[in-house]
Amino acid sequence: MSNSQTKRHGDVQKERSMALQKELVGGHFDALGRAKEEGRKVVYTFVPGNLTELMRSFDLLPVLPEINALQSGMRKLSAGYISEAEKHGHSEDVCTYVKCDIGMLKKGNIGPTGKPIPAPDLLLLSYTGCFTFMKWFELLKQEYEGCPVAMLHVPYQADGQVHSHYRDYIVEQLRSEVIPKLEQVSGQAYDEDKLRSNLTLSAQAEDDLVWVLESAKNVPSPIDAYFGGVYYIGPIFGAFRGTQEGVDYYRTLRSEIEERLANKQGPITPDGELDEERYRLVIEGPPNWTSFREFWKMFYEEGAVVVASSYTKVGGLYDRGFRHDATRPLETLADYCLGCYTNLSLPARVDLLEDYVRDYSADGFMINSVKSCNSFSAGQLLMLRQLEERTGVPGGFIESDLVDPRYFSAANIKNRIESYLQMLEQKRGAAA
Repeated sequence: MSNSQTKRHGDVQKERSMALQKELVGGHFDALGRAKEEGRKVVYTFVPGNLTELMRSFDLLPVLPEINALQSGMRKLSAGYISEAEKHGHSEDVCTYVKCDIGMLKKGNIGPTGKPIPAPDLLLLSYTGCFTFMKWFELLKQEYEGCPVAMLHVPYQADGQVHSHYRDYIVEQLRSEVIPKLEQVSGQAYDEDKLRSNLTLSAQAEDDLVWVLESAKNVPSPIDAYFGGVYYIGPIFGAFRGTQEGVDYYRTLRSEIEERLANKQGPITPDGELDEERYRLVIEGPPNWTSFREFWKMFYEEGAVVVASSYTKVGGLYDRGFRHDATRPLETLADYCLGCYTNLSLPARVDLLEDYVRDYSADGFMINSVKSCNSFSAGQLLMLRQLEERTGVPGGFIESDLVDPRYFSAANIKNRIESYLQMLEQKRGAAA
């Protein structure tokens, strides 16, 4: 990559797209900090199944508590927030995203960038594949007494299929429950043409994101689809789906990866370009945020590149063919909500991971089991065994947490990763 494309920020190497993403995220938090004085309304919602295009059609700003929590974790703020929540009686075993969010609220609701997060004008729960989300919103309802709530119930994909009556059920709720609440909060009437315009922008960004993720099928892969991937999915899973800024970000990102691919370059890591791809891995489960760079380093120092991951699908399975469709606006929102990764059955998840192992020519796969996230961790050992049987590729297992630094044991995780990669190397030797 040319010097004009890559900059040094302290001792961390960043691509142009990462700098652009930082500007986008920072600008959004700035806008939230000014929202009340500018008379703008905000909606709290979640990443999987979020209705960003619909909210923005009412000129409402989205607030995503998981994003606040993971950003706080990366900035080393989450430990204090979790401690504060536990002082207020929240169990040690509760999802640490929840405790980080509640602790941040109790400490004044100052966001991870130092700007205040405004109180919600609406709590919009548009996804229930994770039961914790429902309890989380119950807690927020108690904290923000009098704040209206809109509940969009999304059926669980027990058989891995989207059925028409599922879609009809969600569309009816959008018409009767969600849109009237958005109209009430915003003071604006539903404008389907505006929604269609936003959905058109979403589809453009989704095309480029999928191209970027699938570039990892090349050898060497020009990207890391887990650690680098969390930056790539940030705008589309957060506040910028359905915006021109989002389209511009993904066009910039794609052009960078096209150049890296043409030059047969490996991914950029915090310490520079990876010179040699020794292992190609698939990873199941979210990353640890409190020691994110240290966690990533354990892989790239060994030449291990993650070529596909389930976490980068938590906000939408775009690589399976889904695109937001402006010709059927409410139906496409319903399909999106139904298709998030953690709304899939365990057999469907195993099928997806098996495809990734084969399609991306992976040498192995690893599971990062997150202590406080039942949506991911339930059934992972069974998934590991089934994947080994189906693919013939060995699996590895590590354990950490989302944003609680007490559950990141660097020495233990590093030892497991190194032992696993040594085992892969031994298998190669035996096969040769």
